[in-house]
Amino acid sequence: MQATRTSSLQAGDIRTYLYAMLFVAGNIILPQLCHLMPQGGLVWLPIYFFTLTGAYAFGWRTGLIVAVASPLVNSALFAMPPAAALPVILMKSVLLALFAAFAARKAGRVRLLAVATAVIASQAVGSLGEWAITGSAATALQDVRIGLPGILLQIFGGTALLRALLR
Repeated sequence: MQATRTSSLQAGDIRTYLYAMLFVAGNIILPQLCHLMPQGGLVWLPIYFFTLTGAYAFGWRTGLIVAVASPLVNSALFAMPPAAALPVILMKSVLLALFAAFAARKAGRVRLLAVATAVIASQAVGSLGEWAITGSAATALQDVRIGLPGILLQIFGGTALLRALLR
């Protein structure tokens, strides 16, 4: 790959699944580290970090695998997220993967504005979806109220990791 250019891997490409497995592993390790802190998961939103980077770097197929597998594996192994939270987290994770892949395709390169747009758009649409599912605006806005450090980590940390990864 050229410096900081993104690509979209195909379903028949073994790299799609290898990269997805690496990003799922990241989405297992990072939440475990964040959960060592009080409310670490709520503050840092770690389950989404490698979904963002995987989808942005390698396309929607890789992103969707990571978006679905990460919460399911974490829930099965560690009960975090709890099973009751899975529908909302899966929805937000899938939205993030789709928005990130779309932003990467449009930008063609790693751009802070494109990453930020993907994260903010997925938060906005995801919050509306969560509100529809839970019926609670307060719950729907929790990721923004409490998880602002995690949103900023996704935007700035995600951009930095993508630039290093695709260099």
